[in-house]
Amino acid sequence: MKIEHIALWVDDLETMRSFYADYFNAVSGEKYVNSKKGYSSYFLKFPGNETRIELMNRLDIVSEPAKRGFMKGIAHVAFSVGSRELVDSLTERLRADKYRIESEPRTTGDGYYESVILDPEGNYVEISI
Repeated sequence: MKIEHIALWVDDLETMRSFYADYFNAVSGEKYVNSKKGYSSYFLKFPGNETRIELMNRLDIVSEPAKRGFMKGIAHVAFSVGSRELVDSLTERLRADKYRIESEPRTTGDGYYESVILDPEGNYVEISI
């Protein structure tokens, strides 16, 4: 058994698609549009991994103003980049590009080396070894 994909409702499909492509090497499939339902989406694949992210937008989906990672449901998405140096360098690249660093690179109590950033729409993204 495996996780096939995780889906996220987003406000701006193009911004979110570019973010995951630029910083996490995602390769985007073709945009799917269902005009009748006001729905559109992209599937993003990651090199060396079968699990995908589906970014979805529908005109009648509304956002909640609370911190996204502290509501019931999915708390975060985690990407393993392979080394402490890559965690540090990607975190610094995102900082330089003005993304919010929610948690600086560190070794957690359960032994992971990680940082946590917010994507363009406030979703929590862990960058780990």
